[in-house]
Amino acid sequence: MAAHKPQSQKVQFLEINANQAGQRIDNFLLSLEKGVPKSRIYRALRKGEVRVNKGRIKQTYKLQSGDIVRVPPLRVTEKSTPETISDSLRTALLSSILFEDDSMLVINKPSGLAVHAGSQIQLGLIEALRVIKPEQTFLELVHRLDRDTSGCLMIAKSRDCLLNLQQQMQSDSIDKRYLTLLKGKLHEREQLVEQPLQKNTLSSGERMVAVDPAGKKAKTLFLQQQAMPQAQLTEVKLFTGRTHQIRVHAAWLGHPVAGDDKYGDREFNKTLKLYGLKRLFLHAWRLGIKHPLSGEPLQLQAPLPDNLKIVIENLQNP
Repeated sequence: MAAHKPQSQKVQFLEINANQAGQRIDNFLLSLEKGVPKSRIYRALRKGEVRVNKGRIKQTYKLQSGDIVRVPPLRVTEKSTPETISDSLRTALLSSILFEDDSMLVINKPSGLAVHAGSQIQLGLIEALRVIKPEQTFLELVHRLDRDTSGCLMIAKSRDCLLNLQQQMQSDSIDKRYLTLLKGKLHEREQLVEQPLQKNTLSSGERMVAVDPAGKKAKTLFLQQQAMPQAQLTEVKLFTGRTHQIRVHAAWLGHPVAGDDKYGDREFNKTLKLYGLKRLFLHAWRLGIKHPLSGEPLQLQAPLPDNLKIVIENLQNP
């Protein structure tokens, strides 16, 4: 039985398949029952409400293929994941698939679509894909992109492939390239930024990231592609994958990303609206990876969206 289904208020007995095997029972339950507090999951494990092959297990138990898991009713306050999506979203996502085989798919994520559901978001890209491809018993995000960022996003179709691709990311062996539009012009054609980044949460709940010596190491290379009077189209190579890394490093350089209402320049953003910019100008352009099964090099590219191409054309011909 697939692990991604709306929460039930009846006891379920789920048989673990090969894709689900190998993960801890607590992580399995957390992914199965989206929105359920962790405390409820661990209480169910402690009290023996969750059982594997009719026996009690600890939260560290690693599932094996063929295990029968008893999942008790776990009440949630969030709405269940929708079982249907609009025809327009279905068409848009299917036409945005850049690569797909039995192990993974890569999609050109549209700007404005969150990668997964959250407290304020009922439907994200991964939930929509699970509706579109109900035959897939395993679909998981390999990494994330900010809601307003478009471009290459990897989704694994098996646990082994997920772990392989995530290991590639952790070892910095994936070549991640972005295209962005920066205010002004960089002093050098190539500019490397190595400034640690620290996450902070404001009293409003808004998440902000700042350059901070106490933060985690972050490394970004900015490569000038095309200079224009007010801005420059820039290729960015990421060596680390910190939250808002490109946006914060660009602002630290004094050349913020166009359309960035969090770390950007308000007047610059106003000016760019006159040239047709209606979103954050940040696009995950290229990915260089090793195929998770064959190990063969794989180059994936998402063309710059038309709504960003128009901005470049307007800046070139004011």
